[in-house]
Amino acid sequence: MTSYRSSLQIVARVLSLVNGSARKTHIMYGANLSYRLLNSYLGKVLEAGLARLGDDGWYEITEKGCMFLDRCNGYLKNSEDIENHVKKVESTREELESLLSG
Repeated sequence: MTSYRSSLQIVARVLSLVNGSARKTHIMYGANLSYRLLNSYLGKVLEAGLARLGDDGWYEITEKGCMFLDRCNGYLKNSEDIENHVKKVESTREELESLLSG
């Protein structure tokens, strides 16, 4: 089963690549995005004030972007932990149902 990335996961990846500074091509390859999607996500990140484009053509994360990235990474970790817990609970339920039926 293929697992697709959420918008938050993509934004977090873009910001983590921009942390320090990065050029557009580096971000595109590092985030595994097409040029069209890269422009879309960079537009959202710039508009939200999470990153800025320097005069030298390098993208840099802002203080707001650092705070967003930190909170987003915490959210994604918690979300993954919950998802794994739900899978364990469902597996236990299925096991109990199979014992009940047979």
